[in-house]
Amino acid sequence: MLRLLHGTHYDFIRWWRTAAVLTVLFIVVGIASIFHRLPNQSIEFTGGTLMQLQFQAPPDVSAIRNSLDDAGIKGAEIQQFGSNREFTVRAQDAAHVAQQTKGAETISTQIESVLKQKFGANDVTVVRTEAVGPRVGDELRRGAIIAILLSFLVTLIYLAIRFEWRFGAAAVLATLHDVLTTIAFVKLMNLEISLTLVAGLLTVIGYSLNDTIIIFDRVRENLKKGGKNKHVDREVLNRSINETLPRSILTHATAFAATLALLIFAGEVIRPFAWVMAFGIVTGTFSSIYVAAPILLWIERKWPRRTEGRSSSSTATPTSRTRPSTATATR
Repeated sequence: MLRLLHGTHYDFIRWWRTAAVLTVLFIVVGIASIFHRLPNQSIEFTGGTLMQLQFQAPPDVSAIRNSLDDAGIKGAEIQQFGSNREFTVRAQDAAHVAQQTKGAETISTQIESVLKQKFGANDVTVVRTEAVGPRVGDELRRGAIIAILLSFLVTLIYLAIRFEWRFGAAAVLATLHDVLTTIAFVKLMNLEISLTLVAGLLTVIGYSLNDTIIIFDRVRENLKKGGKNKHVDREVLNRSINETLPRSILTHATAFAATLALLIFAGEVIRPFAWVMAFGIVTGTFSSIYVAAPILLWIERKWPRRTEGRSSSSTATPTSRTRPSTATATR
């Protein structure tokens, strides 16, 4: 059987301050960029028309834009999609979105007709078309928000049942860290907010929480081995992380390899999901070690547990006070 990193004694907690500074800087930069410019949203959330087009020969982007402008489809976003012969055209203007209520294929049919007239009917192929009206876009956006909130609610209920409040609070804060870092990553990578990306974010939340729970379970086992008076300290946390390290390395390496395959071979449509998953594996592992564990250690020091030593010392005082009366009675 393959055995990796068994019997290690790395001092992971030693670097928690450096890790905290780096992750705070990353989150601040990412969130600040959101206030500077909001992230792009997909057709699913904003409404409008998205068309993926394939040309026989690499076209001139300015020629595509001029043709659409002349046809009255102004402000359309044109992006290269994979090869230099494939492009996407997005018509997300308010007028175009409103027009979807009259017929979902109205704008897409107009775009296809204009481009085939410009480049030739056999030189332009429509690979896919997405047309979403404003009402559908609002419903999808609302559904995505509800899905995220429900995932947090279920997570809180699960942690309340599985762990005591010290462990649960540390796990929740670590999960919140993963959400913030993933949002910052999405903005810095200029990824488009879509239902696929929301699915990736929900997957990252579950993946990171699972990794944290595994480490915390080992912490509880080591506490039981240490006796009832044992507190969560630096030694217990480091030992627990080292004991789960072989399992974590194999799991994360396998998941990252699958995600890397998606990044390379899956194509442009699934690529945002693959990017979020790849980053989620990294930030989930990071938060389990350098966010959840140090927060748990801080909570243990801030609100220490009651120990049997304290209870026994409190009961020893009345016993010692009764000795003189016993002696007096003997006299």
